[in-house]
Amino acid sequence: MATINNRVRDALTPETISLIGAVDRAGSMAAAARELGVVPSALTYRIRQVEDALDVLLFDRSSRQAKLTEAGKELLREGNRLLAELDAVANRVKRVATGWEPELTLAVDSVISRTTVMELCEAFFALNPPTRLRIREEALSGTLEALTSGQADIAIGVAIEPAVNTAVLHKTLGTIHFIYVVAPHHPLAKAAEPVTDDMLMPHRAVAVADSVQRGSGVTIGLLGGQDIFTVPGMQEKLHAQLRGLGGGFLPEYLARPHVITGRLVEKRMQRAPRQVPMSYAWLRASDGKEGRALQWWLKQLENAGTRKALLEREQSV
Repeated sequence: MATINNRVRDALTPETISLIGAVDRAGSMAAAARELGVVPSALTYRIRQVEDALDVLLFDRSSRQAKLTEAGKELLREGNRLLAELDAVANRVKRVATGWEPELTLAVDSVISRTTVMELCEAFFALNPPTRLRIREEALSGTLEALTSGQADIAIGVAIEPAVNTAVLHKTLGTIHFIYVVAPHHPLAKAAEPVTDDMLMPHRAVAVADSVQRGSGVTIGLLGGQDIFTVPGMQEKLHAQLRGLGGGFLPEYLARPHVITGRLVEKRMQRAPRQVPMSYAWLRASDGKEGRALQWWLKQLENAGTRKALLEREQSV
């Protein structure tokens, strides 16, 4: 099998794919040979080599005009696709050599505005960089863990202060304000205010699961012994609370539009208002210099307007 594969690879080269395409365009071996400036017998020999290696006929030779068989059409179609990919790889390699990373992974906490993240991605792609982007949605301590475990290059929305680690660099993103909300038909919607923890206990809380891969993760704002409905992200938490499946704290920017339209009811709590400081973090480059893609993202995060939009902008995506 290895010998057969080697024969195919030796015969099926970018050059022979181009030769087959030339014959198809010209309509005959002789015309293609004139176009390419080669001896017709040499062209015929090269194509025979491919046919013998694949054990198929690429051209129907029953008439004067060389017409591709179905197998020949498939080979030319796929061959041209591979040639285009080779060109793309060559261009990508050239650009990567200028300092762009082949791939950049962003760990984005589910509390961060998806609309703003997608707008940043759009602006990044407008640069036509060779870097592929990958986004991981994380929550709570899992956002930082994705970075420190090497699964991400930058973490946006770190809610927990990074532990003492000289390899982790971080800056303040801002503060997210949370409000407690329930659906209008939820029993707590008409409860007297301020709402106490004792009043919350009989009712189910909707909570976002910590996406940390190791350990038990953390919980925020939950009462011991309270019934909990756990969901994977902030969008799912919002939808669960809109349906009255439980109550809980939501980022004010996310909940406020639904409070205004009456789809959610804000409740004043006895406990202190929840304000969570958020950061963004990245790993110190071993050579002291970040790649150009990471540099671009860090530059965007230096902008106060961008940071504000990531934490306060209503999500429309």
